[in-house]
Amino acid sequence: MAFKIYTKTGDKGTTSLIGGTKVSKSHLRIEAYGTVDELNSYTGLCRDIFDDTTSQQTLKEIQDRLFTIGSSLACDPEKEPKMQIPDLKEQDVELLEKEIDRMNEVLPEMKNFILPGGHPAVSHLHIARCVCRRAERNTVRLKEVGSPVETIVIQYLNRLSDYLFVLSRYAAYKLGAEEIPWKPR
Repeated sequence: MAFKIYTKTGDKGTTSLIGGTKVSKSHLRIEAYGTVDELNSYTGLCRDIFDDTTSQQTLKEIQDRLFTIGSSLACDPEKEPKMQIPDLKEQDVELLEKEIDRMNEVLPEMKNFILPGGHPAVSHLHIARCVCRRAERNTVRLKEVGSPVETIVIQYLNRLSDYLFVLSRYAAYKLGAEEIPWKPR
């Protein structure tokens, strides 16, 4: 028999964290890992539409790390030490920094704020960056209310949004799309 996707256990507005603890679907922990899941899906879309081998490989790695972050956030913090949840590592942040530096080597100096747009791939990367910032804000908020969140998770999401911004500029460069400077009226 095939695995059923519906369980009906959430029909009354609750869900279970990894470890079995029931919480409201509006719980900040659910919002945090739900936004990370949304970011992961958007990252997959960006990987599909920006045809650059190195960037596609990096985005696939990022998707794996986002699953790691989602697993960590979806876990009941009181039960996590007893579980086999994958870890995020400092090397994961360093990979993003190396990729940012690699792309910045070929990009023109930024002299203005840039309006998102110019090509669908560029626009989608900017949306992914915004979703990443929301995931970061939700995760910071979760930590601020006293729920355990590893510092490296917040650091990774912060660096990832930087990476996505530079990748949007790099995509514009590779695709020959004009960057649109913001010129306030």
